[in-house]
Amino acid sequence: MADARALLSVGIPTLAVLVGILINNSRLSDLRAYIDHRFSDAERVNEARTNLILGKIEDIDNRLSRLEERFAR
Repeated sequence: MADARALLSVGIPTLAVLVGILINNSRLSDLRAYIDHRFSDAERVNEARTNLILGKIEDIDNRLSRLEERFAR
């Protein structure tokens, strides 16, 4: 009887700690997935803005080239 009580007094808290570890690990995995998703969204937006800026620079370069050709005559 004493052995059963000792086993329960050690086993139940150990089981509770293991369940807590598993729950925290699950939460951390969800948090990591959320953060990865946010970074990929930010990267996509940043790439779109970079492409827009590069397009504008190319447009300005084309205009400047035409002006240089026009005034070189």
